[in-house]
Amino acid sequence: MTTLKRLIYVEDEAEIREIASVALELVGGYDVQIYGSGAEAIANAVAFNPQFIILDVMMPDMDGPTTLANLRTRPELTSTPVVFMTAKVQPNEVTELLALGALAVIAKPFDPMTLSNQLSDIWEQRNV
Repeated sequence: MTTLKRLIYVEDEAEIREIASVALELVGGYDVQIYGSGAEAIANAVAFNPQFIILDVMMPDMDGPTTLANLRTRPELTSTPVVFMTAKVQPNEVTELLALGALAVIAKPFDPMTLSNQLSDIWEQRNV
């Protein structure tokens, strides 16, 4: 099985981006590109060639589901695994996000010390 190394995280809040950067790069050891908007992710994702994409759901201008739909129009990203990270975790909300093709929904606030393990578990179970 391929080891997860490169991932993208899209989050509009600067403080959360900083925490996620520490959690994913320093704790998890991943090569991470962090974008502040869906448009920024769409413009840069193909060049980075991520193995995994994490999307915030509620963002101004372009929300996570819309960002996902746009990323999926890129042939290089049609099958890249996606996880949503959001505070919207009511059962019906989670069901809707999973129906969009996400592998999982991670609740915010997330634990920076366990985030990389959560992602690793999702990565390993994606084809089981």
